[in-house]
Amino acid sequence: MAPPTVRNHLSAIRKSRGIGATELARRAGVSRQTIYSIEAGTYIPNTEVTLHLARELEVTVEELFHLDAAPRTPREAEPCELLTSRPVRAGQPVRVCQVGEKLISVPAIAEPYFLPSADGTLSQVGTGGRAAVQLFAPEESFGKRLILAGCDPAMQLLARMVEKLCGVDIVCCGVSSRQALQWLKDGRAHIAGSHLEDAATGEFNLPFVARELPGDDCTVVTFARWEEGFVVAPRNPLAIHSAADLAHRGVRLINREPGSGARQLLDKLLAEAGVVTQKVNGYQNLAHGHMAAAYMVRVGAADVCLATRSAAHAYGLDFRPVHSARYDLVMRRAMLDTPAAQAFLDVLQRASLRRQLEGLAGYDTAQTGVILV
Repeated sequence: MAPPTVRNHLSAIRKSRGIGATELARRAGVSRQTIYSIEAGTYIPNTEVTLHLARELEVTVEELFHLDAAPRTPREAEPCELLTSRPVRAGQPVRVCQVGEKLISVPAIAEPYFLPSADGTLSQVGTGGRAAVQLFAPEESFGKRLILAGCDPAMQLLARMVEKLCGVDIVCCGVSSRQALQWLKDGRAHIAGSHLEDAATGEFNLPFVARELPGDDCTVVTFARWEEGFVVAPRNPLAIHSAADLAHRGVRLINREPGSGARQLLDKLLAEAGVVTQKVNGYQNLAHGHMAAAYMVRVGAADVCLATRSAAHAYGLDFRPVHSARYDLVMRRAMLDTPAAQAFLDVLQRASLRRQLEGLAGYDTAQTGVILV
């Protein structure tokens, strides 16, 4: 690392005082050439000369001289795996976690008016989920975090309460239920959230966990039960009440990504109504997450989406319920004895969490915290 550089304002201050270089040199007991050398930055005076100059010019030493910040040696970019279902670019802010032996980066999404909190930025984005991240902070704290992947809009409520009460940092990654289960299977997330309904049995999540993670010893705990339905503009100006109405002329849908529970439900409702997807304007237009879909309705980019009641209320939109779903959290049983997992499960039992989920999101919390398997 190069040594810091001494800079000075001697010339500007001397001239502002109307003092010539020769006169200042005489007062300070040095040669005129010394004054010029100091001003040019080729000579650094000793303490005695520095104090004389400051006294004669009636300024502090700090006003005459200062140190340039020592140039920092950039930290090498750390190889990591990138957890995202959407395109990213170099420079994207990310949160970083340790999952087993893997360093995992999760894109930090900016919100209107605020920059996201981040641990670094992507310096390189490769293929197959590989990336390199330029870290702002040491890696020691990354192992004290849990990655929670899923699409429930209330995940942030849970994350904030876990951090406040237990000091465990939850990094939420918005993604479809199927993708969340896949990342859990691949060892890239600690907890997966899901609200997938099995068509044959009507059971939520458990059949998918058994199929997607066969032989893996997993624990499934209920987060909450919530309503899904059609999110529309206030007072429902296009009179959208069912899937059949999505085929009407002038109705613009914003859909969810394949693998999401909302997409699965919409396809089921359209099939029951006898509506082919080609007749639905906007079926191919995608939003990632309930809140993102509702936001598109809020700003007028779409007329309707299928999302949760909580997403509709967050944006002041009307809601037409069509279905009730159970949202579960899945984790490997091997991590249950870790302090972070214990803290997470403890918060799920708190009455204060249930009050927030009921009051802010309109969720049914009768089964919140119940371990299913």
